[in-house]
Amino acid sequence: MIRLVSWNIGKRDKPWRELHEMARREKVDVALLQEAGSPPGDLVGMIQAEDHEFWNRHLYDRWPLVLPLSDRVKVESFREVPPISDLGADAIGVSGIGTIAAAKVTPLGRPKAAFRAVSMYARWMKPHPSTRSSWNGASDVSAHRILSDLSAFIGHVNPAKHRILAAGDLNMFYGATGECLSLPERERTVWDRFKALGLEFLGPQAPNGRQACTTPADVPQDTRNVPTFCPPGKSAAEARDQLDYAFASRGFHKSVTVRALNEVEEWGSSDHCRILIEVDTG
Repeated sequence: MIRLVSWNIGKRDKPWRELHEMARREKVDVALLQEAGSPPGDLVGMIQAEDHEFWNRHLYDRWPLVLPLSDRVKVESFREVPPISDLGADAIGVSGIGTIAAAKVTPLGRPKAAFRAVSMYARWMKPHPSTRSSWNGASDVSAHRILSDLSAFIGHVNPAKHRILAAGDLNMFYGATGECLSLPERERTVWDRFKALGLEFLGPQAPNGRQACTTPADVPQDTRNVPTFCPPGKSAAEARDQLDYAFASRGFHKSVTVRALNEVEEWGSSDHCRILIEVDTG
């Protein structure tokens, strides 16, 4: 069994320490992070990263990462390069700044159980000034870029051959029907595109997570969504919105289970809760 955690840490320091504890106490092997800055200085040597370096980039101050947390796996990160048509074996083309990171994850001594792990962050993108729009932005713009970049790992008719696990913060509401916080028709094209690429929706959905006390206006009353985001000024008990999700290649998805660690006492130190993902390597 390989255990992963997907977590938007909002460029905070404390989550890095909690990740270190999760690796030690809960045997978590891999972290799929979103909106990550550099870890506190005393943890740089404890939390492995390729060449023990973290990026100092000028265009954006927080990034998705795929990091090993244990010696039970080998994590080989793909270099991020412009989205050219002929990629090197160690590269992934990236068309959106701060939206995606990918790596090959191989359980120790089990090369045939390897899979591609992708950390996704669908950044809000504002309309062009010429539109004179009052919108604060839309995340489906970044989500479609992520899906285009991720598609480089898809090269067979049978999705089970791809063995892709993708998780992260998509900044959208699964099953949304209202337009208070969502653009449901546009967002629906994102969910449909995951399906068309052979990537099965894994939730998390109830009962694999605590449901909100009150249902957000944008989703049906019978939703199985579980809150994964707590806005500023609210407590974890008041969280209502699910923004974080996981997907896996059809066939491979049968060996993957997903749960939101969103109980009040287990929420963690970010505005997003952690998503625990377990892969049965059989």
